[in-house]
Amino acid sequence: MRLIAMTVAAMTLLGATLPAHAQASFCSGLLQAIEPKLAGRGGVFIRSYEPGADEERLPLGLSTTAFVYDNALAAIALVACGRIDQARAIGNALVHAASHDRTFDDGRLRNAYRAGPVGAGAALLPGWWDGQKNIWGEDAAQDGTSTGNVAWAALALLTLHQATGEDDYLSSARRLMDWIITNATNGTDGFSGGFHGYDPQQVRLTWMSTEHNADVHAVADWLFRLTSDPRYQDAAQKARRLLDRSFRGDHFLLGTKPDGSDADAGLLALDVQLWPWMAVPDAPNWRNALGFAERRLAVDGGFDFNGDRDGLWVEGTAQAALAYRMVGNPAASQRLLTGLRADHTASGLLNATRGARLTTGLSIDPSGTTTIPDFFYYKRPHLGATAWAVLAETGWNPFTGARLP
Repeated sequence: MRLIAMTVAAMTLLGATLPAHAQASFCSGLLQAIEPKLAGRGGVFIRSYEPGADEERLPLGLSTTAFVYDNALAAIALVACGRIDQARAIGNALVHAASHDRTFDDGRLRNAYRAGPVGAGAALLPGWWDGQKNIWGEDAAQDGTSTGNVAWAALALLTLHQATGEDDYLSSARRLMDWIITNATNGTDGFSGGFHGYDPQQVRLTWMSTEHNADVHAVADWLFRLTSDPRYQDAAQKARRLLDRSFRGDHFLLGTKPDGSDADAGLLALDVQLWPWMAVPDAPNWRNALGFAERRLAVDGGFDFNGDRDGLWVEGTAQAALAYRMVGNPAASQRLLTGLRADHTASGLLNATRGARLTTGLSIDPSGTTTIPDFFYYKRPHLGATAWAVLAETGWNPFTGARLP
């Protein structure tokens, strides 16, 4: 039945008209924000953030940054909005970047690229000129490669393959999944975090993420459905074992520590409670994690990123809106989406947070060198948050490529 649903969705999307249920503010806002940047371009990366209402410009570390995760989400959301040609521009940039790296020739994607059109040579990484030190500055996390981000890029390319029938997108998605299998396999029960640091010497991340393994499972399962290649079935099963290990009856742990032991039980994240059962439809007991999120992560009008409940995380609240649709509670979904309309900005994008700053309890440095909880979200227009709102409103599951009834 899932294959039939995907086929029907693909046939609908190949038409030129925008689906009636996608003609709402979130699609319109996304298109308003990014369509002028995509027009007439063969391949484009879209900047992830725009300056907040009280900012003249973005911090240097974000000023040129197009995160791969946000761009993959945007490509999927554009397909959900019926704008396949615009989605192609981002998909083409992802394909180019994976095969045109300035240092590595193994087919990896970095966590971020420089926003703007992609040229013929190596894909440019984000950066800025440091006038005080008189050097070009880059961010070690942005230069690195997250396994989950590679998987999200593959999901975007599989979505484009489904919408267009073009084999190039499928073959590129396969290459990305093959990179994960070759470089992130961690024994028999999951995939590790990826790589971190500056070129050419990067640190291998040995921890495993529940979130990443949900992404990898979705890609591997999708590829197995399309190709019947047993290595993708094996990869899906491997990722599933980490997800099974992380489930605690009504919630998920973040994954494992670098030494392979379980992550701290006190560290919670909303997306970790939602993504596994969005990505693995045949695990109904995992949906108990939505109730856990309601009890431990809910705030007025939506959800926080973590359990300190210090504010509303717009992206996560949009994810929860989709989750409610998936469990057959459209009223709860609509309540969240109605509330998110207050987060619209003049750019067309939604702010990342409703308050000035949101804590996550996590560190920007994924290598474990420091565990200072310095990863924050700020009240800035955000591509990823807007894309998730589109997916919730259109009822599009990005992990399977199926539109909900």
